[in-house]
Parts: sequence; C-alpha cells; structure tokens
Amino acid sequence: MVRLLFWIALIAAAVWFWRKFNRPAPPARPADALDATPMVRCAHCGVHLPRDRALNLQQDWYCSQAHLEQGPGSRER
Repeated sequence: MVRLLFWIALIAAAVWFWRKFNRPAPPARPADALDATPMVRCAHCGVHLPRDRALNLQQDWYCSQAHLEQGPGSRER
C-alpha cells in the first residue's frame, strides 16, 4: 500500500513539474502600454482615488459629494 501511494505521488509530482515548465510564457506588456490612471487625494479625508472618479472644486479634489460640501478637513499624518 505504501509503495502504491509513493508511485502515485511520484507520478503526480512529475506531471505537475512537466506542466509547470512546459507552459508558454505570458506575453510581456511594454511599460508604456500599462493603463496608469492619475490618482488624486481627497482634500477632506485623504483617500486616494482615480482622478476621473473624483470631484473637483477650485484646486481641491474630493471623493464624494458629501466631502465636497464639507470642504477641506483636518489631514493628520
């Protein structure tokens, strides 16, 4: 029984290694093709979010309408 389990484990490990090393490499994406979205920081709470989802008032960015209405908050670091 132990020999049978040994051979099953050995065959399973061999199949796993064979599949792992014979897998085609994923295509590399050039650095300029990455979709980097500019991030901004909420002037009220300090959370970072994509600029296209933020609300702008003068030179400040906000994460929600409620924070826009409350204005800049205390940003402790």
